[in-house]
Amino acid sequence: MLNSIFHRLNVSRLGKVGFSTTSIYNQPKTAVLMLNMGGPETTDEVHDYLLRIMTDRDMIQLPVQGKLGPWIAQRRTPEVQKKYKEIGGGSPILKWTNTQGELMCKELDKISPETGPHKHYVGFRYVRPFTEDTLSEIERDKPERVVIFSQYPQYSCATSGSSFNSIYDHYKKNKLPSNIKFSVIDRWATHPLLVKVFAERIKAELIKFPEDKRKDVVLLFSAHSLPLKAVNRGDAYPSEVGASVEMVMKELVYSNPHCLAWQSKVGPLPWLEPATDDALKGYVKRGHKNFILVPIAFVNEHIETLHELDIEYCDELAKEIGVEQIKRAAAPNDHPIFIQALADVVATHLKSNKLINPKFLIRCPLCVNPRCSESKGWYKHICQSAI
Repeated sequence: MLNSIFHRLNVSRLGKVGFSTTSIYNQPKTAVLMLNMGGPETTDEVHDYLLRIMTDRDMIQLPVQGKLGPWIAQRRTPEVQKKYKEIGGGSPILKWTNTQGELMCKELDKISPETGPHKHYVGFRYVRPFTEDTLSEIERDKPERVVIFSQYPQYSCATSGSSFNSIYDHYKKNKLPSNIKFSVIDRWATHPLLVKVFAERIKAELIKFPEDKRKDVVLLFSAHSLPLKAVNRGDAYPSEVGASVEMVMKELVYSNPHCLAWQSKVGPLPWLEPATDDALKGYVKRGHKNFILVPIAFVNEHIETLHELDIEYCDELAKEIGVEQIKRAAAPNDHPIFIQALADVVATHLKSNKLINPKFLIRCPLCVNPRCSESKGWYKHICQSAI
């Protein structure tokens, strides 16, 4: 009976704030804060989710943002709600992140017992559990160490940067705990096990093509696009995504033709190209008929894989332009190799003397956001033993 009550309590808390089930009976020695933008679990949450994105100047810069941002959010809500309904009514990001975190901590307890018990926490930028609320929860649990672990393998100021800045914002208003050691994992785009899991996901789809056509299947890597304005300021994201693609192809011994394309552009300004849908159209015109889409910058399924890639491109667009066969490689999700990757990234970090990556502390060469300067100065201070 008592075990059952504890189990139900933990499941309830897990769904709301992202706790690991591995350490509910123990005070964690190491907290791993998993950062991501999150996604609405229900269609009722879509408007507020969009509003937070459209008013976040780290994510997107708009003229008269205080007025234009809310207008865009309101205008786009019905369309985005419809898309979420078509993939089951909400985003699975929280479910996947909790699953990944729980399995990662179990692995960490095995491979790094000296830093355990480990406990994962989820900090989302635009939906619950919000990063600032999770930080308060971590403080109440009083771990010795907090590893702030970005779940974006490739760093961008618009995504990773916004999440890290939100932590700085929280501690501008709240006292930093003096008895907790903080450290940062800001990027891990070329980790060998991350590379391997993407290669394995591709192989799992390649085998579904007829043997005589398999070597000609085009591997179309797809990542969320970025405004050229941000790229021209020096954002590292495009080069880090490209590095991931190159490492995956090396793992595959360059078995197939491949290309990197960009999805999810918003608004009229120039973004990274080619767009994924345009790349598909262009290749079909040139006689290529078989494809695998690879979501190279996403570690779990969400609307951009389940709707944009699966429904809009692999189904609707493929039929329209005459694709012969198209598959989509699954995101890493809970693949055992990916769980090993997460655990290895954290364990290696914990065993090193570096609390922070020097690259994280330098701004883009043409950065125009003074908040970044303040934030990076703060991180340098709290992780000063790493410098």
